[in-house]
Amino acid sequence: MKIFYSVLLCTLISAMSFSQEKNEKAKDSTTQKKIQLDEVLITGNTITDPVLTTLSNNYAEKVVQPKNVADLFNNINGFSVIKRGNYAIDPSFRASQYEQLNIQYDGGTKAMHACPNRMDPITTHIIPEEIERIEIIKGPYTVRYGATFGGVINMVTQKPNYQDRGLHGKATAGYESNGSSFVNMVQLQYIQDKYDVVGNVGYRDFGNYEDGNRTEIPSSFRSTDYGVKLGYNFTKNQRLQAHWRQSFGRDILHAALPMDTDYDNSSIISLEYKISNLSETVKGFTAKAYYSYVNHLMHNRNRPTFTMMEATSDVNATTIGGKLELNWKPILKLNIFSGFDAMHIGREGGRTRLVKIMNGNPLPIPMTFNDKVWQDSSIDDFGVFTEAKWSVNNSTIVTAGLRYDMVISDIKDPEDDFAAMYNLEKRTENNVSGTVSVKKLVSNNLILEAAYGRGVRSANMIERYINHFTVGQDPYEYIGNPNLKAEVNNQFEIGFKGHSPLNTFKYATSFYYSSFENYIVAVVDKSLNRKYMPMAEPRNPKVFRNLDKAYKTGFEAMAQIDFLKDFYFKTELAYVYAKNKDLNESLPLTAPFTTKLSLGLEKPTYWANFQYNVTSKQDHISSSFGETETNGYQTLDISLGVKPYKNLTLGVAALNVFDEAYNNHLNFSFTNQADFGKTPITDPGRNLTVFIQYKF
Repeated sequence: MKIFYSVLLCTLISAMSFSQEKNEKAKDSTTQKKIQLDEVLITGNTITDPVLTTLSNNYAEKVVQPKNVADLFNNINGFSVIKRGNYAIDPSFRASQYEQLNIQYDGGTKAMHACPNRMDPITTHIIPEEIERIEIIKGPYTVRYGATFGGVINMVTQKPNYQDRGLHGKATAGYESNGSSFVNMVQLQYIQDKYDVVGNVGYRDFGNYEDGNRTEIPSSFRSTDYGVKLGYNFTKNQRLQAHWRQSFGRDILHAALPMDTDYDNSSIISLEYKISNLSETVKGFTAKAYYSYVNHLMHNRNRPTFTMMEATSDVNATTIGGKLELNWKPILKLNIFSGFDAMHIGREGGRTRLVKIMNGNPLPIPMTFNDKVWQDSSIDDFGVFTEAKWSVNNSTIVTAGLRYDMVISDIKDPEDDFAAMYNLEKRTENNVSGTVSVKKLVSNNLILEAAYGRGVRSANMIERYINHFTVGQDPYEYIGNPNLKAEVNNQFEIGFKGHSPLNTFKYATSFYYSSFENYIVAVVDKSLNRKYMPMAEPRNPKVFRNLDKAYKTGFEAMAQIDFLKDFYFKTELAYVYAKNKDLNESLPLTAPFTTKLSLGLEKPTYWANFQYNVTSKQDHISSSFGETETNGYQTLDISLGVKPYKNLTLGVAALNVFDEAYNNHLNFSFTNQADFGKTPITDPGRNLTVFIQYKF
């Protein structure tokens, strides 16, 4: 990694020197066009955009206040969320989740969680109102943005508006009745021809919500966030940008996890440089680097087990990465992106237990134990890639990409029992992934897309190095396996999207099939015994293994009719079927069939939306994962918004209008809670919200 960052630093310095030489020869101009950083994957060009993509934006107009960024995915077709409370929420797409999804900010920045129970996923480290749009590549159909198994999710933060010179900003505030929750944010930006500064600060205070049965769910939290983005334009085709943000979570209750969060502090810094239009052949060069650090402290002070054992766990995660990419066109119709990227993940920390009762007997003097959570482990990924877009003709583009990743994993401070199970030498894996796709403009109103992608994902740190910790949906202790083979996703997909000649009818659909190799699951090992509370059930732990026979298939579909000029009716469907043939059950965390029916009105100064959500029963489950069948349910959400003045937005919303009592199939079960059994946590009942945003 040190070599990579030395190369990156030298490259940046050289590029800056080159830009300064050019600046001496260039004349100043207040009207020069400012470049945009390569933060976005989707530009709005249906031909040149990546194949099989989707885009969700206009978050500035949403009147519903999300708990964290993951909640923004709820209205994107094909997505569900994995919920452990009101804070630790992960997105799931087509039965892929966690590291199976390549989740990043602004085209490359990442932040890995420190908690083994994922109390602090990447989506908790940024203000939701800062997200301008979310871009999704639906499968392993690109090699440019790191190793990708199930798809790329790029969360784009708001960029400076170069049309507004000088000082501008906005202030937002919101309230939710269910939990008496408040959110607010203030953002300021100052823009000049040569430089720009954008800063924001936000505060969120959420209480425990009530479900449809008026049962209070422990889910409160507070968080404070701020960020600063600085940009400097050396020339009209050359820019350097730095982004710094910090997030501070406090007193976070996790209904479906064994402990709560005392604090969760994260710091993320990124640096990005881009120069474009160097010559007829060299179209651009981009260099990125980022660093993130997460410090997480959890405890069981509010849990029933506290009377028998006091537990605290102080853990941290460091993520360092970067990318160098060259965009070149050897011939007119061939556009090539070649580059090198790297990512380092390091985790440390342990758990301290003060045992008061052992084998049912109170101890005269409590005993203290120190358990190694992460065993001082690290994973490094060094990748090289080339992706080419060939414009066969004005209506057809063929894309092909190839990627190689060298993954190095190491454990420096293993527990004695873990070291006795495995040969813990530093390990190097060599992964090859690739993709080929075609996009065809069949007519002015119809686009056909077809793709094959081979996505490869090496095991994450939990799957490699966790040692007798409860990290799943069930009460089993889990043991990692440092010898796991990398998962492989061979995914095929075909899609259509288009509109009527007058653009009053729009549609889109895609069908996919994935064949998995070396799929990683945790399986009960009856030759091993529990390590902590050995007399408790279940007695045998789970160990992560590779399975050979697994697949998934499914589709998403959308149709929208516009009528009476400003009205629309939209239908969205999503279905995924996953099969673990080795265990003859579903793959875990497979969402049920969902349908969304929306009736809306869109005017420049006011809008309204009625959305009826239908979620089917899920009886195709993973029993080995601890899943149970989930009933279907229906909810209705209503939102209304108005702009009484040019810069003022007001909105109200009613969520779950019928006060339905339900739980999503992906919700984890209540864990170590005094008043709840081992059942999936229920979702909020009726919730009324108000929202105000003022721009200046």
